[in-house]
Amino acid sequence: MHLHLLPLLALCGAGCVVAGPSYSLRGSWRVSNGNGSLELPGTVPGCVHSALYQRGLIQDPYYRFNDLRYRWISLDNWTYSTDFKIPFNVSEWQKVRLIFEGVDTVAQILFNNVTLGKTDNMFTGYSFDITGVVRDVNSLQLRFQSAVQYAERQSKAHTNYSVPPNCPPKEQKGECHVNFIRKEQCSFSWDWGPAFPSQGIWKDVRIEAYNISHLDYLTFLPIYDNASREWNVEIEASFDVVSSKPVGGQVTVAIPKLQTQQTFDIELQQRQRTVKLLVKISKDIAVELWWPRVHGNQTGYNMTVLFVLDGGLNIERSVKVYFRTVQLIEESIKGSPGLSFYFKINGLPIFLKGSNWIPADSFQDRVTPELLQVLLRSVVDANMNTLRVWGGGVYEQDGFYELCNELGIMVWQDFMFACALYPVGRSFVESVRAEVAYQIRRLKSHPSIIIWSGNNENEVALRVNWFHVNPSDLETYFKDYVTLYVRNIREIVLSEDKSRPFIVSSPTNGVKTMAEGWISNDPNSNHYGDVHFYDYSNDCWDWKMFPKARFVSEYGYQSWPSFSTLEKVSSKEDWSYSSGFALHRQHHGNGNDEMLEQVQLHFRLPRRTDPIRKFKDMIYLTQVMQAQCIKTETEFYMRSRSEIVDGEGHTMGALYWQLNDIWQAPSWASLEYGGKWKMLHYFAQRFFAPLLPVGFEDKGVFYVYGVSDLHRDYKTRLTVRLHTWSSLTPLCSVVTSSAVMKAGKAAILYQEPVPDLLKRCGGCTRESCVVSFHLSTHADLFSPTNYHFLSSLKDAQGLVKANITVTISQKGDLFVFDLRTSAVAPFVWLDVGSIPGRFSDNGFLMIEKMRSVLFYPWKLTSKSELQQAFTVTSLTDTY
Repeated sequence: MHLHLLPLLALCGAGCVVAGPSYSLRGSWRVSNGNGSLELPGTVPGCVHSALYQRGLIQDPYYRFNDLRYRWISLDNWTYSTDFKIPFNVSEWQKVRLIFEGVDTVAQILFNNVTLGKTDNMFTGYSFDITGVVRDVNSLQLRFQSAVQYAERQSKAHTNYSVPPNCPPKEQKGECHVNFIRKEQCSFSWDWGPAFPSQGIWKDVRIEAYNISHLDYLTFLPIYDNASREWNVEIEASFDVVSSKPVGGQVTVAIPKLQTQQTFDIELQQRQRTVKLLVKISKDIAVELWWPRVHGNQTGYNMTVLFVLDGGLNIERSVKVYFRTVQLIEESIKGSPGLSFYFKINGLPIFLKGSNWIPADSFQDRVTPELLQVLLRSVVDANMNTLRVWGGGVYEQDGFYELCNELGIMVWQDFMFACALYPVGRSFVESVRAEVAYQIRRLKSHPSIIIWSGNNENEVALRVNWFHVNPSDLETYFKDYVTLYVRNIREIVLSEDKSRPFIVSSPTNGVKTMAEGWISNDPNSNHYGDVHFYDYSNDCWDWKMFPKARFVSEYGYQSWPSFSTLEKVSSKEDWSYSSGFALHRQHHGNGNDEMLEQVQLHFRLPRRTDPIRKFKDMIYLTQVMQAQCIKTETEFYMRSRSEIVDGEGHTMGALYWQLNDIWQAPSWASLEYGGKWKMLHYFAQRFFAPLLPVGFEDKGVFYVYGVSDLHRDYKTRLTVRLHTWSSLTPLCSVVTSSAVMKAGKAAILYQEPVPDLLKRCGGCTRESCVVSFHLSTHADLFSPTNYHFLSSLKDAQGLVKANITVTISQKGDLFVFDLRTSAVAPFVWLDVGSIPGRFSDNGFLMIEKMRSVLFYPWKLTSKSELQQAFTVTSLTDTY
């Protein structure tokens, strides 16, 4: 527990009163269960599961079947309590408040045995006046209710009509009625995650004391005025005024690097406590803009806001302000029905390429700054520029958005509603309104957030009647939907933040949805808005099965995480594809079989007799399949940006599902729990490259498109090579004449009937050859080398088992892996087990005798440690 005095200002001379003391109650508390039979220390911020684990009273909750074994923890009612001495004289202060930034979730708050109130929303802050009850030595208790039992009681109390879904599918092994509690929705389970509905104080808790007036919040928003062509910063400050008289004073806003300093007179009264200011930036000052990754710098400016109030009270806040504009463009397209759906940042159309973010752990106290750094650094290292913060998790911690600002990652921010209908009783709606206002004020100053979305998939759920509601009752649910997302959430967003677009749902048809009464006839239309698309049964190598939509905000395929990740939470008896553990860990119905079926379309199943080796091979093949499927699909979206075919196209976004994992299990993620890169993530590094050649076939003709995210036109040449599977020497190559690759566009650079291509090279068949190709420019700018398989690899002829050897050397902080192969090797996979870090490339087609790959360690390691852990696998090793 720590005492923080807000810093004295240089301007603060004799007789100056500093804003009052702030005393943090972070640290060690006591945690006890419902009947008092168990009492233990617990850390705040934290949760019950973490407290039990840290004291050795339970195993790792993620180990084997512990999500079922420890269900009793969530069904009990736990109490957090602490006794503490106030390190300042409370009698010197007119008001003392107890402030919680996050309580998870349903709790009664007792201070010195006086009930202050209750909490029932994980996503909002709570403040309680303790002036009349605070003493030098105090006791504080939070008596939690089981979230599971609370949600069930709320559901039962809603007697007018049911609000589905009642329970998750049985494969998810989850808890029921999560839509009746304002808590992380996936904590009751999901199709990629476990049920751990914990209890605890998950964010900061502190005591603040003050006289005269106290700054409750300061929020700000840079706005570009198109009429005057100048930047303004809108500032809103809200105060708690304890003085009986009006409080006058001045506020000075300074942005030194923009030569901006403006002073305003203000007066605060008990009933009028909010101050709104407009700070104008001179047109003569060049404002550097914040840009998404690759498109420019992430420039920000230090801004100080100083309040000098009556009574000598001085309050200062220092913040970072960024300037950027965002527009969602929905306009008609020549040759196509419907409307576009794309984003302009600072007036530039930008293709959004990236993924979907879920909570990085079931226990938020384990999501450290170091973990966020690893995960978000991996986003930009894979050439992504966007993350969609999905609506079934949490509004992420401040550090997440700050990192996105610094790294140039755009954020599509859902509100926390997903795959369910919700009640609209008065208390529930009031709680949601408080949540939405709280989160917008907390987050709107982040330039990384480019759109608010009301929910995940609830519009489409209603339209196609996912929950099998009696058709005669649908009108009731339609009205509830509009009440919650339009009349409440949308209304608050529009009043609090005019700087970025808001859509009611994802997928949605945007303005078409609005025109159709907020629930569109076809929310997944290829002609409007965004689309979610999944298909596990058809062949993912056939690009014709994918939607040529305006924007694809979800799509994906599952794979298993690496053996080194699974090994930590399993035992030897679990290490087979058909084990009880493998079935238990799969939360998506029929998911393990679907992966197997997709693998079998193009690859041979593992042949080795050693069961553990066979399991590792199966893991490897699911990762190969996932990477190849999403490569095919993403490249289709990337090349569809500049064309209309049969009325469809102008695709301007590809966000695959999903980036990260919440635990060690099969899922759609490209980053495993903890951050290890799956093969898909290495593929993403290539298919999201700023300059990319995309190859595909249509009616027997082989095409290569050039795709550019670069800011200027480049003269490019395309090199196409044919290799036989049996030789490391290219059979033939063709280099196209120079063509202009236009900035931000996709265009055909090459086309040739496959029989002509094979004939020209001589001695080639579809089964015996593979095509590779890359782009080069006159500016020494190269694309990744891409490839196209002319047949399924299970039919490949001449493919032999490659002997791949490696020499590891250290070069500064990096390690160099020099590889040598005896034969062409598809999907070469380098693995160093649990040693944290990533390779510069992996999962590649090795068609040259030697290749060097760098390893970037995330923690200290050594050459000998890497040599001991290293394994290399290519496709024929599984035969």
